[in-house]
Amino acid sequence: MNWRGSTDWQQRILSVLPYILPLIQVRGFGSFLFQRFSFLRYLYIPLKPFISLLNELDRAIPFIGFTFILFLALYLGVVRNEKLAHFLRFHTMQALLLSIFTFLCLYVFQLVNIPVSAVSVTPDLFLFGVLFSLLFIVVTGACLFSMVQAARGLYAEYPFISEAAYAQTR
Repeated sequence: MNWRGSTDWQQRILSVLPYILPLIQVRGFGSFLFQRFSFLRYLYIPLKPFISLLNELDRAIPFIGFTFILFLALYLGVVRNEKLAHFLRFHTMQALLLSIFTFLCLYVFQLVNIPVSAVSVTPDLFLFGVLFSLLFIVVTGACLFSMVQAARGLYAEYPFISEAAYAQTR
C-alpha cells in the first residue's frame, strides 16, 4: 500500500536503515539455530560493521548505553518530526516497535532466569531453544520483509505493529 504520495529513492534507502537495529538485537536469539545451521551466520556478514560500531559505542557510554540513545534519537528525531515524509516516519516507528518487542522478550526470559546464552549450553532447555529460534525467525523475517517493502516504496503491513506505527505517525 502506498498511502501518502510517491517516495523517492532517498526516502526508500533511509527507511531501510532503521531495521538494522532490531536485526542486530535479535541476533542473540539465533544462537540455537546458528549452532545447528552454521550457514545462517552468513546473514550477518553485511551487518558486521554496524554490530562492531554499536558494541563499541555501547561500551563507551556506561549505564544507559548507546542503543537506548539511538532509540530515543530515532523516536524523537524521526518519528515525531512531522517535517519528514510519513513513509520514513512509519518505517522507523515500525522498526522501533520490532526492537521493543525483542527487548521485552529478552527481559521476560531474564526475569524467569533463563539467559539466552544458556540455551546453547544445556540440552535440557531444548524447548527454550525452539522458542528462541521462533522469535529469531519471526523478527528477522519481519525485518527483511519490511526492508524489501521499504526499498520498493511500499508500506509493510503487520497486524498490531503497523496499526501502532500508524497511530504514532499520523
